[in-house]
Amino acid sequence: MPSADPPRSPIAGAAAGDTGIAPAAPPAAGVGDRTPRLSLGRFWDAGIGLLVVYAAIVVVFSRLSEFFFTKNNFLNIGVGVSILGIVAATQTMVIIARGFDLSVGSTVALAGVVTAEILNAGGSGVVAVACAVGVGAAVGLINGLLITVVRVNPLITTLATLSIVRGIAYVWTDALTRVFPGPDLRQLGIGRAFWDIPIPVLIMLAVFVIVWLTLQYTTFGRSLYAVGGNPRATLLAGIDVGRVQLTAYLLSGLSAGFAGAVLAAQLSAGSPQAATGLELNVVAAVVLGGASLAGGRGRVWGTLVGALIMETLRNGLVLTDVSSFYQMIAWGVVLLLAVVIDQLRRGDAS
Repeated sequence: MPSADPPRSPIAGAAAGDTGIAPAAPPAAGVGDRTPRLSLGRFWDAGIGLLVVYAAIVVVFSRLSEFFFTKNNFLNIGVGVSILGIVAATQTMVIIARGFDLSVGSTVALAGVVTAEILNAGGSGVVAVACAVGVGAAVGLINGLLITVVRVNPLITTLATLSIVRGIAYVWTDALTRVFPGPDLRQLGIGRAFWDIPIPVLIMLAVFVIVWLTLQYTTFGRSLYAVGGNPRATLLAGIDVGRVQLTAYLLSGLSAGFAGAVLAAQLSAGSPQAATGLELNVVAAVVLGGASLAGGRGRVWGTLVGALIMETLRNGLVLTDVSSFYQMIAWGVVLLLAVVIDQLRRGDAS
């Protein structure tokens, strides 16, 4: 039977700096102040900040324009946000995994051009959409390989492919818009379903649900957060960091390709100038929605609200006849605001 530890001498204990009396535990941080601090980070991450901002935008434009707060206008906002939302949903995964994809706007344009060319050549709508998705997936795969295998910086990589892909679209079409005849794909872009909800809105919501389920209930989704939070520790835990990031870029390109087909269906045309500046709106929507540019944090439903804020702001500025030059200033302010909020959130977390 093991014996108990022998009692130490009080003298020996005192000599060793132990008086035999347990020192008082230091007061825990926050004890004495039972009122929880309401920081900007907690306020925004809880989703309250986003909803307050959106409600304020709706109230302001409702007072400035009699045409804003109507059913038809909100349906127009839904159609307008659908392309941004489809791309932003998967961009959320890229940013969570500490990535960045600036090529999505150019990918949407090239996918739209491919859609129009195939339909003009006599192909079916299904084949056209499949090819658009394939083009987007190819761009995403190239981005992912350059970033994870060649180790090129994500910002430089996707900035380069932004230019290359857009250039391919211009060269392919001689900088002309390709109009396609026939109703083959029109329903995908302008059709209405139950309760008069536009089909692009239902597609966007389906994409958000899929991304949410992936982030919440799959090993891949948890790996995205782990990679973004601490890539080295994740690698030591046996997770293939490169494969996780590559998959995120592949999904981003795939969704951009699909969004390009939907946009072409809305316009009945594929234009190399389409979706110009979309990439910055996507980043702003994701960061406004709660994702951190440092990785490891993000909420896909927050991204949806962020995208709604971006599109509702654009819609309201148009209805109130604000100059396009001032609209450019507004986009820049929103993007800067998103980055500032991200920095403040990270400061609160630290």
